[in-house]
Amino acid sequence: MEQLRIPRERIPMLVGAKGSTKRKIQKSTDTKIRINSENGDVFIEGEPVNVFNCLNVIKAVGRGFNPDIALKLLNEDYSFEIINIEEFARNKKDLIRIRSRLIGREGKARGYIESLTNTKIEVYGKTLGIIGKIDSVIIARQGIINLIHGSKHGNVYAYIEKQKLKNK
Repeated sequence: MEQLRIPRERIPMLVGAKGSTKRKIQKSTDTKIRINSENGDVFIEGEPVNVFNCLNVIKAVGRGFNPDIALKLLNEDYSFEIINIEEFARNKKDLIRIRSRLIGREGKARGYIESLTNTKIEVYGKTLGIIGKIDSVIIARQGIINLIHGSKHGNVYAYIEKQKLKNK
């Protein structure tokens, strides 16, 4: 049995309407999930490989992803990466600035990186999560780290486009 904790405000997303999302994840991963909604603890039982797959899906939901997007992680071509933004920030003000750079005005920066790399990106709390095909996640991750370090948005987009051409 494995255990992890997700933010309490994400539990309704994990459970879904009348438990539908939880049942869908259990069925897709062949596991049994128990949730303590008081503190956000999630317990997963099943075969080790299934539990591992289920853990990734639940972590993704806990980091702000829609459960349907998180379920894509059951496909072995897909990967889930978490970047702790706090590691790059010197203080709280810096953290806010970095989050703002990553999201962009009205979500444009995040959306543009998503469309360039064909990934899904969520900025939640002090973390940024990326879900997509393995090659795309690697390119998106490097682009995001460049943005965090202060690269201009245009330069990051150009870098991503260049990397995509190189990988074709």
